[in-house]
Amino acid sequence: MASELTVTLLRFGFLALLWVFVFVILAGQRRDLGLGQTLRFTSLPGRKKNKKKGEAGAAGTAGTEKQQAPKRPSQLAIIGGPGTGSIARLGDSPVLLGRAQDCTLPLDDDYCSGHHARLFPQGSRWFLEDLGSTNGTFVNDQRLTRATLVEPGVPFTVGRTVIELRA
Repeated sequence: MASELTVTLLRFGFLALLWVFVFVILAGQRRDLGLGQTLRFTSLPGRKKNKKKGEAGAAGTAGTEKQQAPKRPSQLAIIGGPGTGSIARLGDSPVLLGRAQDCTLPLDDDYCSGHHARLFPQGSRWFLEDLGSTNGTFVNDQRLTRATLVEPGVPFTVGRTVIELRA
């Protein structure tokens, strides 16, 4: 038979383990709800201004680009929902869309998952794939089930945010 001290220690150990579990759940909820991320979104207008400066430089080289192979769209514009009017410059690396802090393009959208979708380049085209989000990712009102080609000017929906690629 186990001594009374052993049973008491097991009870306290179980109680401590239960509290650790509760704190892990709360930390996950805090991360998923995006609490405490207000500083990240106040910098979006600053990003928008920087992108406009980059556009002016790109306009001067537009004449030489016509002679070369077709180039990928270079901008991602939010045209509807939270953050309307924001423009992000695209590079050669994939763009992660979602509410999480580590996303390339963080979205302030309650209907968007932490890591909602991924936009990635392949040759001169951009492809969009849903990352198992709850509310889905849509192109032309069709829910994505696999990576799909996204043409410039064709809006796609991530949560309630409507985004489009621009040249």
